[in-house]
Parts: sequence; C-alpha cells; structure tokens
Amino acid sequence: MTVVLTEVEWRALERDHAERVDAATAGHRERRSDGRVHPVEDFLFRYYNHSPAKLRRWHPGAGVLLEGAAATERAGWRHHEVVGDAVRLDVGSFLASRGATVDFVRGLLSATLSRPPHLGCFGLHEWAMVHRLSADDVRHTGWPLRLGQRGTDEVVERHAVRCSHFDAYRFFTDTAAPLNRLRPTREDQAAQEQPGCLHAGMDVYKWAFKLAPLVPSDLTADAFDLARDIRALDMEASPYDLRELGHEPVRIETPEGRAEYVLRQRAFTERSNALRHRLVEVLEAAESCAPAR
Repeated sequence: MTVVLTEVEWRALERDHAERVDAATAGHRERRSDGRVHPVEDFLFRYYNHSPAKLRRWHPGAGVLLEGAAATERAGWRHHEVVGDAVRLDVGSFLASRGATVDFVRGLLSATLSRPPHLGCFGLHEWAMVHRLSADDVRHTGWPLRLGQRGTDEVVERHAVRCSHFDAYRFFTDTAAPLNRLRPTREDQAAQEQPGCLHAGMDVYKWAFKLAPLVPSDLTADAFDLARDIRALDMEASPYDLRELGHEPVRIETPEGRAEYVLRQRAFTERSNALRHRLVEVLEAAESCAPAR
C-alpha cells in the first residue's frame, strides 16, 4: 500500500529530521571546523565514514509518495521515480542494484536476533587493542591509560577475553589476539555475532545508513542515537582516562565496574534488538512487494 504525503506534510518531516540531526552532530561539526578530535563522539563519523550532511538527508522509505516533489531535486535522486507531480522510491531499481547487500544484512540481523546475548565480555576489546603497546602506538594518543601500561596489560591477561566481533578483533595487538577465546572472521560474521556485543549494536546504524534510501530516516536516526550512547560506554569501560571530557570510567577491573557494565550492556541489547526487528521488517516488506529479481 502507498502512503501519500502532501508537500506540507513531507517538508515538515524533512525539516524535523534535519533539526534533529543538526542538534546531534553540532559538537562534531564544531570540532571539525577547527581541527579538534574527540575519542568518543568522532568515532561514529570517522570509523563509519558517514558524514553529518548525508545523515541529514531525509528519506521516507518505500511505499511513500511525496506530492509536489517532482519539481525538487528529489526527482533526480538515484533509485527514485516521478509519478505525476510526485516522487517515490523505485524499490525495484534499488533492489536490482543493492539486492545482495539487502540479503546479507537481513540474514545477519536475523541470525543475531536468534541468539541469546553474551554479557560477560566487559569491553575488553578496547584493552586488547593497546596490549603491550608503547604510549606512542595506542589508538588514542594524548589520552592516558588509567592503570598505566603494565596495569592495562595485566587486566587483559587476568580476564577471559571473548570477543565475537570481527571488526573489533581485527584491531587486537599481535600479543592480545591469541588470548581471545574466539577467532571471528569476515566470512563467519553471521555465525558469530550476538546481540550483547556493543559493536554489533553500533553497527545497526551502519546497516541502516548503507541501505538508504530504502530505510526510513527516522529509523536511521534512532540507530545513530543508540550507537552514540553505546560508544560512550565503550570508551568509559576502556583503559583510557577520559574524565576531562566528562566521561567517568566504568572500572571493569573491579566487581562493581563489571556489574555496572553488564547492567548497561543488557539495556543496549534490548534497544539494539528492537531496532534490528524494525530494520528486518523494512527489508522484508521491500522484497515482498518488489518485482522478482
């Protein structure tokens, strides 16, 4: 079924989305203008390589007809079609071009949803990324290690490291990689990922923006908000001392810190799974109404 939005309606939604994104990205844009970096907040833009300008562009998703849009730049956007004075997403065109990615993401998210969360990793992936490195070689130079290098190394060596996320594991140091109980690879990503993983939770944002304009922008913005919140815990539980930035450490080297980490990790699992369900529903609905590939 097609939802028809008048020009007044969709322009209001477009404006609201732009204002939401502008507020969420203001700090990053201000720092970028004068060359400053932020080890917590910049991750979502530097690692995922998705700019505030791209995030700001509003997409209603499939099955929405925007009246009066034929006279706007939307008429020339890729995978869009003009219907009278209106514009809508051409789902068949999108799937013909991006169908393999849609299939992969739907399979990955469905597999992740099918598994119980593992909540005992305590964010040790960030510690494993600096194991036995010199101060000049750590990823976030300029920010001290709370426990110093020796204390940081001891935390990694004393606790069981169980990282299931390939894109975190691939940054482990050569001395830390053998300490991981798992050996995740790109090829077995769908078989390894589980919903308790912080990086898998942040990646919901990646999958949402990679599948624009099929994925509605409100879903992508919700995934961005989740990723930003997860990143805060990711770095608060890391070995770095970021109190100068207003991030109090989650001291996972202590029982109290580990309990706090699990509590927050469980809440993020629930939020990320809710977004996974929404994203899978979008992908399944698009494929069910599109021409056969």
